Amino acid sequence: MTQKHAIERADLLSMDDYGAVRADWRRKMTAIKRNRRIEVGPFVTFYFENWQTMWHQIHEMLFIERGGEGQIEDELTAYNPLVPQGCNLSATFMIEIDDPDRRKRMLLRLGGIEESVFLRFGDHSILGTPEIDQDRTSAEGKASSVQFVHFHFTAEQIAAFRAAGSPVTLGFNHPHYGHMAVLADGVHSELAADFD
Repeated sequence: MTQKHAIERADLLSMDDYGAVRADWRRKMTAIKRNRRIEVGPFVTFYFENWQTMWHQIHEMLFIERGGEGQIEDELTAYNPLVPQGCNLSATFMIEIDDPDRRKRMLLRLGGIEESVFLRFGDHSILGTPEIDQDRTSAEGKASSVQFVHFHFTAEQIAAFRAAGSPVTLGFNHPHYGHMAVLADGVHSELAADFD
């Protein structure tokens, strides 16, 4: 099935129309995101994005901030890069530590974590590519608590990823965060549908 690879102005609802269906969409997003969320280690959660999750995010930003027509182009520019293009997977990952002092200490140890993400399946290993909108590690070596990463696949890798029974591991090879997680079958199937 061919996916949509960009959200266009014509795809967006008016805020009145969105307000009328917002509660329904939030319930739909909860169900959609259930198989697009993966915890890796004690502090990191990945949220794999698609056209629907980004459509919803744009509407939420417009609805909450009420920036009107002037805000729309900024939101499209910000979120369209995270819509998969049929040959890649895109994810937001968050470093979530409740205690502020511990969070600060950990983020200072996790500089460059966005360069250390990988997916492994079969004989394939794909290193994630960080989103290039801005540096996500400061000059002092502090990682941002929100990161964006893309996994670019060849046609052979897409076929291998889709193969039934091929376990997929998502993880980090960072010296201070060497955690991994195996994707559940439901997550694997959901992400396989992001490819054309």
